[in-house]
Amino acid sequence: MFKKRQFLMSMAAAIIAVPLSAGAAMADGLISIIVNDPSNPYWYTEGEVAKAEAESLGYSATVAAHKGDTNTESNLIDTAITNKAVAIILDPANADGSVGAVRKAVNAGIPVFLVNAEINQEGLAKSQLVSNNAQGAALGAMQWVEDVGDSGNYVELFGAPSDNNAQTRSNGYETVLSQYPDLVKVGQDVANWDRTQGYNKMQSLLQAHPDIIGVISGNDEMALGAIAALKEAGRLEDIKVGGFDGSPDAVDAIKAGELEYTVLQPVAIFSKEAVKQADSFIKTGSTGVDAEKQLFDCLLITKDNVDDYTGPFVLAQ
Repeated sequence: MFKKRQFLMSMAAAIIAVPLSAGAAMADGLISIIVNDPSNPYWYTEGEVAKAEAESLGYSATVAAHKGDTNTESNLIDTAITNKAVAIILDPANADGSVGAVRKAVNAGIPVFLVNAEINQEGLAKSQLVSNNAQGAALGAMQWVEDVGDSGNYVELFGAPSDNNAQTRSNGYETVLSQYPDLVKVGQDVANWDRTQGYNKMQSLLQAHPDIIGVISGNDEMALGAIAALKEAGRLEDIKVGGFDGSPDAVDAIKAGELEYTVLQPVAIFSKEAVKQADSFIKTGSTGVDAEKQLFDCLLITKDNVDDYTGPFVLAQ
């Protein structure tokens, strides 16, 4: 797992190091892809899939990362404008704070297509393609109850508050788990989608609530951090953990019996679709899709179907 993570991080660093260059543009122009943090395999896959699709359609493509910082995001949008990008594929840094960056690109005549996360304003981006987080959270919560049981104390690891997905997933968990009055959430902490923060917050939560029977997490990275903390404390056998994303490391953890399940976000599907819609808009003035906001249903991965995982964030059906 560690070697895989090192490899992803080194690849991500190489991607970020590639400068945006208008001179490198192919005949159909440059598509600028801006993701969050490619050291996370989810965002790495998002950028790589979008880049591969853009190049297959005849564009040049670059991938850069804002790492959740709106100032960096704004600077990357400026770079895309300077390099005369014909479209921008953006995973926004902040539901509110990214509105200005999107507007800046649109005012410069560059269509923007959002993936994975939304902004709190419609009519700016041509498309907003995201996982059906409410559906995925309900799917995960139902599996979590099946694995953990319907009574006992538990804690939740919450994603980045600036990302609407974090609250949507937490609400989805609550909708299901509130139906079981003997399941009591005794703690919740923000771990910002990060593995190290998940590890640290899990240590604190475990110290405060040693009698918990389970951890429900807003994403896989936080869940994997929690697993590391629980293993270190010798508690993984009696405290069960559920994740969300469908990352390769999470799949390995399921195979190892350390993670109960993960909810796969179809990032490989909607990242590719965003580029297709950008291509359609560039060539015809229309995305070919009626709705700006588009939801893609999530899938559940457990020990029963984990062998159907055929590649990063891809589950054979």
